[in-house]
Amino acid sequence: MIPVRGYDGHRVAVLGLDRSGLATAAALLAGGAEPICWDDDEAARNRAEAEGYVIEDLTRDRPWEGVVALITSSDIPHLYPEPHPAIAKAQEMGVVIDNDVGLFFRSFATEEWDQFDTYPRIVCITGSNGKSTTSALLHHILKEAGKPTQLGGNIGRGVLSLDPAHDGDVVVLELSSYQIELARALQPDIAVFLNLAPDHLERHGGIGGYFAAKKRLFTQGGPERAIIGVDEKEGRFLANTMREEATGGEPVITISNTRKLQGQGWSVFARKGFVSEWRKGRQVAAIDLRDIANLPGIHNHQNACAAYAVCRALGMAPNQIESGLRGFTGNRDHAQNLG
Repeated sequence: MIPVRGYDGHRVAVLGLDRSGLATAAALLAGGAEPICWDDDEAARNRAEAEGYVIEDLTRDRPWEGVVALITSSDIPHLYPEPHPAIAKAQEMGVVIDNDVGLFFRSFATEEWDQFDTYPRIVCITGSNGKSTTSALLHHILKEAGKPTQLGGNIGRGVLSLDPAHDGDVVVLELSSYQIELARALQPDIAVFLNLAPDHLERHGGIGGYFAAKKRLFTQGGPERAIIGVDEKEGRFLANTMREEATGGEPVITISNTRKLQGQGWSVFARKGFVSEWRKGRQVAAIDLRDIANLPGIHNHQNACAAYAVCRALGMAPNQIESGLRGFTGNRDHAQNLG
């Protein structure tokens, strides 16, 4: 568990008591806060109450006395099509709204990291399609290479259910548009944007709102390395936004599963069954994916490109990555299937 920092001695409202909501309440309590909980579902309220949590109807005025923040489950609407009544109440009361991802980023790093030989790294992966497989694949490659790693977010464990960081830890987080859009803190070391397809448009007020939610991971998160799929116009726009002048494309690594990428920057693309890595206009490595049974099809080749690019950004050698790719048995983790 990651104890939440910054709310010691304060009342904090928690909306939504699913797996991530209960983990949020527990992490707040571990950090010294007083969680006040609510869920529209009576059975969820009863389960939380049985675990000792205080239940208050957050759609009413009385529970908000002394509350400094509302932490909401990411699947609860906060803007479109209409804010949940408890979220509307928080806005009316001037109470800040956050989610577990925001709490994770404000709480994960501690003073103990100064004693580590290698600082932990956080890799965040988003996209309309393939983010669960890419996250699981990356996690597998890191484990096979003997690196300490954890998998969470929209797959595996909730972000606040993860363990405190170990020396050299690499945390892989699959993040949905719902999770990214509301998080008040976003600080990935490496951020991955796979692709964009029309989805969850009612929740985001249209395709522009959907893209804007995912873009926050980069423009607000300020990652050291941005790995961006450029097979759609949104990805090309984002890659251009993140590039710095006169640096040969830094800090962007572009990826594609439809064509050979041009230019002097750093790119990884899938073509004719091979993953190819190019830098400064020259090929530096390639991996044959054609006989890897658990990565079939063009869509999985994009996932392989993304995982490969992250590993290279972490300093891994191509042969280490190839070994992990060949040992991958598929994504068997449960995902929440948010956007």
